[in-house]
Amino acid sequence: MSRMLLASLFVLFVASSAPAQGVPDPNIDLPKAPPSVRLSGPRVGVTFLSDGVVDKLADDTGVSVSPTITQFGWQFEKRFYSGENGLTAVSEWVTLVGGLEQGVFLPSVSWLIGLRTGSGIEFAVGPNLTPVGTAFAAAAGVTLRSGRLNFPLNIAVVPSKSGVRVSFLAGFNARK
Repeated sequence: MSRMLLASLFVLFVASSAPAQGVPDPNIDLPKAPPSVRLSGPRVGVTFLSDGVVDKLADDTGVSVSPTITQFGWQFEKRFYSGENGLTAVSEWVTLVGGLEQGVFLPSVSWLIGLRTGSGIEFAVGPNLTPVGTAFAAAAGVTLRSGRLNFPLNIAVVPSKSGVRVSFLAGFNARK
């Protein structure tokens, strides 16, 4: 019975203090959040597949490819936070189709969350889905700027149970 009383008191205490945590202090002047910016655009590149990935692809799907495939796709990027120092938080969906030069269609989708510095250096991580399964993707790169145009250059490494994929991608987008 005493456990029920203690649990009830704990719930009442937590519930009564929760609203107090959300009340802003009128004496603190918070900076305005910048508007979100969308920086989407085409991507093209090349992916190097380890022997294990090539073998798993052949075993699981019957698709035979060389260890090097081209990639074509689109990156959907949204910048959702920018600091005064230029540090930017981004969310990216990268959709690619590989192997077209070999007559095969190998789709890939990655969702990456990352940071970009004011000088354009970036790093992001997230899940990746392909015909050989799911994996963890890590990407890094730099975005070069010319006027309103951005030119991202990225390398992505995707280790999995079957092996490693390494991609080099380039593209462009325009700041609005």
